Amino acid sequence: MLYSVVIPCYKSAHTIRQVVEETAAELTKLGRFPFEFVLTDDCSPDGGETVRELRKLADDYDYVKVIELAKNGGQHNASLAGMNYAEGDFIISMDDDMQTHPSQLSKLFEKIDEGYDIVYAYYPERHYKSPIRSIGTWMNFTTVRVLIGKPKDMKTSSFFIIRKYVRDYAVNYKSKYAHLQGLFLRTTALDKIVSVPVEHHERAYGKSGYSFKKLVGLWSNLLGFSIVPLRFAQYSGMILSLIGFIGAIVILIRKLVLPSVAVGWSSLMVAICFFSGMIMFFLGLLGEYIGRLFQDSTNSPQYVVRTVYTQESKASAAPLIEKPKEDAAKDKGTEESAKQQK
Repeated sequence: MLYSVVIPCYKSAHTIRQVVEETAAELTKLGRFPFEFVLTDDCSPDGGETVRELRKLADDYDYVKVIELAKNGGQHNASLAGMNYAEGDFIISMDDDMQTHPSQLSKLFEKIDEGYDIVYAYYPERHYKSPIRSIGTWMNFTTVRVLIGKPKDMKTSSFFIIRKYVRDYAVNYKSKYAHLQGLFLRTTALDKIVSVPVEHHERAYGKSGYSFKKLVGLWSNLLGFSIVPLRFAQYSGMILSLIGFIGAIVILIRKLVLPSVAVGWSSLMVAICFFSGMIMFFLGLLGEYIGRLFQDSTNSPQYVVRTVYTQESKASAAPLIEKPKEDAAKDKGTEESAKQQK
């Protein structure tokens, strides 16, 4: 039984060693070994400081594997990159800042041992210093419930444990716009997913890398998992058309009953601005769906791996998924037949 700890890293040079060492100690204490750490550097803009620290960890510990991305792909894509290289029977996702504290792992393991496929940690009390982060988190949770049907009592976070088959399904998703909650909810029955309360610790160093723009980008990734916004546009159009039809009848009746009533210029301008804005909004929504379909059709990469660094392979490139044995045998037979023809 192998346990894989996947951690997306972004400007985490000052905290990642503490995360790895304390998590390794906690896993050993709980008897959850052997284990491995898959650390994904999401192209941290810190002059290579994070990458150097990750490589030092790989040099110090043979259970550490470092994945360096060539460009920033976001937390969820970086997590999927790490999951691609994880070999464990259970995949543990944690943050790089000590807020998902190793001391809380035992609570998640208790539930996974009961037979659940996905165990989420959630925080009854959060320690977000940024009001933007709090608003963005609330908006994301609310939208997930509306768009992809997440139960109201299911609370999620970036701290979770999943079984290997869930990971195997998730990494097959190749769209650039990934959202882990959407992927996981597609994978297993709702009664196989559970949430457990844990303590939310203070960030060990620095501040969150999520800006309001990045939070909105993460939220918009849910569009790939739902057609609810398109249905909303359809129903809104129907309702507004009905309101306009009723309004036209009311104006006609008033004009017949009171011929002296003048049509207001202000109300006309308000109506034009309102309906024009609604039309532009829904056109933009349709454009967002079409644009994403176009990018997916042109194979826009979810992430790009620059190097894989371990003690065994010093900064060597590695394929994400090995060829199945049957395909490898076919390739070998093709090569041999080509040689005979020559």
